[in-house]
Amino acid sequence: MSNYRTENPTTGEVERTFDDLDRDGAIAAVDRAQAAHEQWREIPAEQRADVLRRTADLYDERSEELARTIAVEMGKPLKQAKGEVQLAGSIYRWYADHGPQMLQEEQLDPQGALRSMVQMEPVGVLLGVMPWNYPYYQVARFAAPNLMIGNTVLLKHAGICAASNALIEEILLQAGLPDGGFVNLLAPSRIIPDVIADPRVQGVSLTGSEAAGASVAEAAGKNLTKSVLELGGSDAMLVLDAADVEAMARTAAKARLSNSGQACNSPKRIFVADEIHDDFLAALTRNVEKTVVGDPLDEATQMGPMSSTQARDDLHEQVQDAVSKGATVHTGGAPQDGPGAFYAPTVLTGITPDMRAWDEELFGPVVMVYRMTDVSAALEQANASTYGLSGSVWSDDPEKAAEVANRLDVGMAYVNEHGTTLPGLPFGGVKRSGYGRELASDGMHEFVNRKLVRVAAK
Repeated sequence: MSNYRTENPTTGEVERTFDDLDRDGAIAAVDRAQAAHEQWREIPAEQRADVLRRTADLYDERSEELARTIAVEMGKPLKQAKGEVQLAGSIYRWYADHGPQMLQEEQLDPQGALRSMVQMEPVGVLLGVMPWNYPYYQVARFAAPNLMIGNTVLLKHAGICAASNALIEEILLQAGLPDGGFVNLLAPSRIIPDVIADPRVQGVSLTGSEAAGASVAEAAGKNLTKSVLELGGSDAMLVLDAADVEAMARTAAKARLSNSGQACNSPKRIFVADEIHDDFLAALTRNVEKTVVGDPLDEATQMGPMSSTQARDDLHEQVQDAVSKGATVHTGGAPQDGPGAFYAPTVLTGITPDMRAWDEELFGPVVMVYRMTDVSAALEQANASTYGLSGSVWSDDPEKAAEVANRLDVGMAYVNEHGTTLPGLPFGGVKRSGYGRELASDGMHEFVNRKLVRVAAK
């Protein structure tokens, strides 16, 4: 059976299959990427920026096609899919606008020489291993800054995202990227260590599970290949107070259920001040219950299916484990009847340390709510997680909330918003959420040769 297939999670039907590359085919892809790099690196930065700018234009022009493709592939509702297409396009445009300036040589204190400077140079061929939950955005985070630098990209996407990845390659080539500048690598996971071992591959970036990250990091370490990992998260959301509890609960429900809860940085654990906990929980449950679940191609749908029946079943095992050990289900808590990978939006309370849900990531539409009687104790619990991607603190007093947010042990801390992602903001976590950063100027510094050039007097 092919590793790459479009299996519609709304209907459960396989709509398209793709042929896998064997090892020779994967190494041939490295050949193409290396040849393209020799050409691409010599093109002036402003011209590379023009290719990224044209890419952004094409994302706008082909928004409907791009959005419908991932709605069918992984179940994202059309409105959210179009939002992702717009976000991905904005990343290419941001690097087109700012990239050339960030590649300017940096003048240092001469320190006894005529000149000391740092030049930004590409390193070569890079491998990206990307997940299915944000098929365009995740790729843009990795590809845009590195193509701007002059690197070339091999992209192994998730098995269910071959169609969207083919569109990404098509658009980049249409925008003017040389053949081999971005290669859709339809290689099974077992071949990836061979690709990483190729000495022409100078770096690898993975967004995905801890297990996948550990595997890629091991292969990269054996070959002294630099890696960047963005892994899971179990983000905490601390609600200190709220004059409008209903609005706060509505915001929390929307944030958690976006993309069917399949986001590494969505607020999975919500700590609510004791004074408003009961009202918040009731309002949250109402909002979760009225979420419109259905066909992602229907414009009225607010939440589609999960990406696969396997993902749905794995989530249900975690929920059942919690319930069997005393957790309370306020709504949902089970797969929905009928075809497809639908799971009922769920609210859980009473999560305790003996449950898998206490520290495992629940990658689906499940909200966990905790009563917060002491902010310091809630912070201690939030920070005890093995994950450290992002977190947020909410209050009508933003300065008070900022003081609390400063105590979160995460890579990204927010006040009165959660998970905001913009091209000019760095993205990444700590602990088992991975290492390295994407986006902003940080995204230009992970896979680049910051070469010192020093000119001394004779």
